[in-house]
Amino acid sequence: MANNAEEPLTYASAGVDIEAGETAVSKIRSKVKATFTKEVVSDIGGFAGMFAPDLSGYAEPVFVSSTDGVGTKAMVATMANVYDTVGIDLVAMCVDDLVCTGARPLFMLDYVSIGKLDPEQIEMLVGGIADGCVMADTALVGGEMAEHPGAMEPGDFDLAGFAVGLVDRSKVWGADRVREGHKLIGLASPNLRSNGFSLARAAFFGSLSDDEVKAVGAGPAWNGSAKSLFEVLLEPSVVYSHAITSIPDKEFVASCAHITGGGMPGNLPRSLPKGLSAMIGAGSFEIPHIFKEIQNRGGISEEEMFRVFNMGVGMVLVVDPAGEVAIRSHIESCAIPTYALGTVVGGERGVIFV
Repeated sequence: MANNAEEPLTYASAGVDIEAGETAVSKIRSKVKATFTKEVVSDIGGFAGMFAPDLSGYAEPVFVSSTDGVGTKAMVATMANVYDTVGIDLVAMCVDDLVCTGARPLFMLDYVSIGKLDPEQIEMLVGGIADGCVMADTALVGGEMAEHPGAMEPGDFDLAGFAVGLVDRSKVWGADRVREGHKLIGLASPNLRSNGFSLARAAFFGSLSDDEVKAVGAGPAWNGSAKSLFEVLLEPSVVYSHAITSIPDKEFVASCAHITGGGMPGNLPRSLPKGLSAMIGAGSFEIPHIFKEIQNRGGISEEEMFRVFNMGVGMVLVVDPAGEVAIRSHIESCAIPTYALGTVVGGERGVIFV
């Protein structure tokens, strides 16, 4: 049906504010440029980001790519009206997948879709992405902001990202390098990272109204907690990539698993070959209280908890026993606690808790 209004339609009257987008870009310019490395050869505002990698030292360079988002953690950020941490989660989800191959992250791009473009909200979201890129020694070379009136409500948003890294073909980590007797090093995760939030939201908020959700979220995370539930749920993911890519003796690393949705049972077997299994001591790592709270409030089985959440271990390195002590020492020097989880043993590929 044709528009019969007296005033002609404009993009702004249809719900898309071009000027707000320009304002948002101006607000994030300095934050994005702070992530640039000497290999970035483009500037903000072009049609594409350009990166000139230094290939010296690579006999057979292989580019590695990864893409991910923040899932329904974005909904918790909207409930809490807090937008400055989920960008770090986006970076972690992308680069920490990428480094599982042994690659060094080079650059990243982001995509922000939003119901109504608010320059201040965009500044916080992209500012968090820039902060994460600095943590990962990764350049943010480009991105896109898309206003979706009608498809998303004002205030609603989603984040997605894409990262590219580089590794020498002969140094790629993978299941083919794993042998029986290799050791499992766990890297501690103090929170949910960006996974399992649909189950966590159901456990904490169920069918509560918006006002009730905000009241519960603003209250203590649990009895005696100094932080609100929203604060605990929105704690950003640890970005592991710098600690892993800076390991001095990488030849001792056989493979690596990023523990995201699916937990250890769903992700660790991806770094193992057929005929080998990961045997993990049930008391070898600390389970943060937030997971116990989710389990208690939701009446969730232990098996389901381990199938969904990282349960306190965000990364697992499979290493030669000769390098275990030095690698753990290096990672802990990067302020990331580690755990001696267990050993690779013969058997059907999977995870065995003993």
